[in-house]
Amino acid sequence: MNACPGELLDREALASACDEADSPVATVREAVERANAWLNEEFRNGRDIGELLKLRAVAIDEVMRLLWGRFDWSEDRIALVAVGGYGRGELHPHSDIDLLILVDEDAESQHAAIEGFVTQLWDIKLDIGHSVRTVAECVDAAQRDITVCTTLMESRLIVGSAALRAQMRDAISADKIWPSAKFFRAKWDEQKQRHAKYADTEYKLEPNVKSSPGGLRDVQTISWIALRHYRTGDPEALKALGFLTDDELHILERGRDFLWRVRWALHMVTGREENRLLFDHQRELARLFGFEDSDMRLAVEQFMQRYYRAALAISQLNEVLMQHFDQVILRSDAPEAIVDINPRFQVRNGLLEIKDEAVFDRAPSALLELFLLCAQDEQIEGIHASTIRLARERRDLIDDAFRADPRNRRLFMEILRSPHKLALQLRRMNRFGILGKYLPEFGRIVGQMQHDLFHVYTVDAHTLEVVKNMRRLLYPEHQEQFPVTSRVAGRLPKVELLYIAGLYHDIAKGRGGDHSELGAVDARRFCEKHGVNKHDTDLVVWLVENHLLMSGTAQRKDISDPEVIREFATTVGNQTYLDYLLCLTVADINATNPTLWNAWRGSLLRQLYTETRRALQRGLDNQVGKEEAIANTQRRALERLEDRGFIAEEVEALWAEAGEDYFLREHVDDIVWHTEAIAQHYDKSTPLVLVKQDPVLQTDAATQIFIHARTQDYLFSVVTAALEQLHLSVHDARLYNSVDGMAMDTFYVLDESGESIANDPQRLEHIVEFLTRTLTDRDRFPEVVNRRTPRQVRYFAMPTETSMYVDTIKNVSVLEVTTPDRPGLLARIGRIFFEHGIALQAAKIATLGERVEDVFFVTDANKQPLENPELVANIRSAICKELDEQAAA
Repeated sequence: MNACPGELLDREALASACDEADSPVATVREAVERANAWLNEEFRNGRDIGELLKLRAVAIDEVMRLLWGRFDWSEDRIALVAVGGYGRGELHPHSDIDLLILVDEDAESQHAAIEGFVTQLWDIKLDIGHSVRTVAECVDAAQRDITVCTTLMESRLIVGSAALRAQMRDAISADKIWPSAKFFRAKWDEQKQRHAKYADTEYKLEPNVKSSPGGLRDVQTISWIALRHYRTGDPEALKALGFLTDDELHILERGRDFLWRVRWALHMVTGREENRLLFDHQRELARLFGFEDSDMRLAVEQFMQRYYRAALAISQLNEVLMQHFDQVILRSDAPEAIVDINPRFQVRNGLLEIKDEAVFDRAPSALLELFLLCAQDEQIEGIHASTIRLARERRDLIDDAFRADPRNRRLFMEILRSPHKLALQLRRMNRFGILGKYLPEFGRIVGQMQHDLFHVYTVDAHTLEVVKNMRRLLYPEHQEQFPVTSRVAGRLPKVELLYIAGLYHDIAKGRGGDHSELGAVDARRFCEKHGVNKHDTDLVVWLVENHLLMSGTAQRKDISDPEVIREFATTVGNQTYLDYLLCLTVADINATNPTLWNAWRGSLLRQLYTETRRALQRGLDNQVGKEEAIANTQRRALERLEDRGFIAEEVEALWAEAGEDYFLREHVDDIVWHTEAIAQHYDKSTPLVLVKQDPVLQTDAATQIFIHARTQDYLFSVVTAALEQLHLSVHDARLYNSVDGMAMDTFYVLDESGESIANDPQRLEHIVEFLTRTLTDRDRFPEVVNRRTPRQVRYFAMPTETSMYVDTIKNVSVLEVTTPDRPGLLARIGRIFFEHGIALQAAKIATLGERVEDVFFVTDANKQPLENPELVANIRSAICKELDEQAAA
C-alpha cells in the first residue's frame, strides 16, 4: 500500500506550509483534497475499510488541531469535541464532521475566536455540523432529545480541556439521565419508526445504506444500546461480556465492513454525501466491486444480492439482539408464567423456547418442530430470543441426512397444512436461515433481485409475499377486495398444494433458461420426496409451469373472443386446475408490485375465469360457434332496444355497417348504449363522444370512452395523445371502421396513477368536451405529449423489441411491442400505422414497471393480415427507430 502523505498527518509540517503560504486556508484545503484523493485510491486498491475510516478521522483531527491552534483559547475553559460518527472515528468521504465546542459558563470572551475558527472550517469547505454548549446546556438538550444524548455518548476529545469533556460525559451518564431501560425503549421505538419509512424491508429497489432496515444505523443501534448498558460498544468487548457470540461477532463485523465499503463508494462516485443506492449508481458500484455480467445474471444483480444478503444478516442480528436485550437483560426479574408443551419445548410469558441448550443437538427435528408449534397454537406470541439464537447457531444440523429423514419431511408438510400464521412461520424460517437450509433451491434465491421496476421485491421476498397473499384469500377481511378469488380459494380441496406452487413458481429465477420449466422440475422433486401423490404432484407441476398463463392471456389477448376462451380452456383442461390457477395468479400479481394490481386487472381475470368456467361446463367439444354467438348477442341487444321503443328495421339499419367483430367482442349492454346514442345523434358532421360512468361487470375498473366519428388521418394518434394530455392511461382499445367511413372506437382508461375516474363527474364531463373539441377541429389536434421521462425509467433504457405474426383464426396480424414506458408512446405508434397504411383493429396495453408490453391487432386496408415481409419489416423497423430515438433525445 502507498504511504499516507506525511504533510497531512504531520501537523507541524502543514503548519509551516501555512505560515509560508499567501492563503493558509487554501493550503489546508489543498492538503485535505490530496488526502481525500489518496484515501480513495487506497479504497480502490482494497485497503481495509476500517483503517480508511480511522485514517480520515485522524487526518481531520490534525486539521482541527492546526486551525484551533491559530487562535488564543483559555484551554481549561473550552474543549473541541468530536461527536457522532466523527466521534466514533468513522468518517466517510462526505460524512458530516460533527463538532461540539464545549465551553464553561463564562464563554463570552471566547466568542470571537469560536466564530473565526468555524469560519475557517467553512472556508476550507469541510462538511461540518457544530454546536456551542455548556455542560448544563448539553444535559438539557440530551434530556429533551435522545438523538442528542446518543451523539454526546460517542464524544471524543480533539483538543482542549479533558476535564470539561469528562464533566459532560458524567453529566449525561445513564445514572443521571436516560437510564438503560428507558434508553433502550426509546431507541427501539426510534428504529421501528425509521424502518416503517422504508416499508420495513431490507429489499427496497433503491435502499438507503445508512437508514434502511439492515443498514448501518441498525449496527449503530446495537452499539448504542450496549454502550448505554455496558459502557462499551466495542464488538470484541461485547463478546467477552456474553452479549455477542463468536458467530454473531463475525456476522456483525463482516456485514458492517461491507456496508461501510458500499457507503464509501457511494460518496466517492457521487462526490457528495449520498447514502441511497440509486439505480444510477448500482451498476457503477457493481463494476467497482468486481462483479461482471454472466450468461445468467447481470453484474448489478450479483452486487445487489450481495448487498441484500448483508443487509438481511444485519437486520436478523439486530432483531435477535434487541429481543435478547429486552427479554434476558431488562426483564430478567419479571414474573414468569411457564406452560409445558412437550419434552423439548415450553412457553415462557407467551414466547416459545427450548427447555435446554442441547435440545437441537439431541433432536435436530426440533428445528422444524419449533415453527410447527407456533403455527398450530395461535396463543404462542413468538419465539424467545435465546431459542432464536440457538436455532441460528445449529442450523448447520440441516444437512442431506436431515432433509432425507421422513420425520422432517412430514413436519414440513404439517407446517404447510397448519391453521395459524403460516406466512409468518415461513418468513421466520427464512430470516433465521432455516428455510434456505431445508430447501437449498430456496436458499439460492435469498436476496436475489430482478433488475427492473416491475419486480419491487427480491425473489425470496416476493415468493413469501405470494404465500401470504394466498393466506389472505381465506380471511374474511379480504373478501371484499377479492370476492371471486376468495370464494374460489375457500373451496380448494388441498390448499397446501397452492402453497407449494407458490413456493416454487419463481424458484428457478436467475439460473438461465425458462424459470417456469426449471421450477417445475424442482417442484416435482419436492412433491415426490414429501409424499404428495401423483395426481396432486401433476397439479403442482402444471401450476408452476403455467403460472404466467392466466395473466398473460388476460392482459395480452382479446378475451372477448370466444376462440381465445376456447384455447385457454383447452390448455387448462378442468375446473380444479382453473381454480388453483386463478388463486396463484391473483396472489402472484399482488406480490410483484403493490401498484400493479388494480380493479381493471382484477376485472380482466374475473372475466377470463368466468368465461372459461362456462366453456368448461359446456364441454370443450360443445363450444358456441361464431355465427351463433353473433346471433345471440344481436337478439338480446335487439330485445333491450325494442323495450326502449326502437323497431327492428331501425336497429338493423344502424347495425348494417358494423362488422361481425363488433358483435363478437362487445357486451350486449354496450351495444345497446352505443346504438341508442348513435340513433339520437343527428349531426353526423360532429363526433359523438360518450363516457360510461356505470360500467358493466367485466370492466368495473376502467371508464369506457366511446367515439363515433368520421374516419380520419391519425385518429388513433390524436385520441391517445389527447387522452394523455388529460392524464389518462389507456389499458384496452377496441377499434372498428364501418363501411360507411365511420369509426366506432372504445377506449378503456384509468387515471395515470392507475385509479378509477368513474366517481368524478366533473372530470368525465371535461373529457367529453375536450375530445369533442379536439376531434372537431383538426387544427386543435394535440401534439404528441413529450413530458419528461422519470429518472428511474430513464435508467432502465432498453432497445425496443417487436415481433409480428399472423393469427389465422382471427385473421389479423398480431404486433407485439416491448419498450420502456414514456409519454406519447401510443400516439407515435398510431402515426406509424397510418403512414404505412395499416388499420388498427384492437390494442391491449400492459405497463409493467418501467416497460410496456403492448399488443396491437392490425390488418391492411382490406382487413386482411399483413402478408408482405418487406412491409412487416418496415413497420417493425420504423417503430424501433421512432421509439429508440425518442428515448435517446
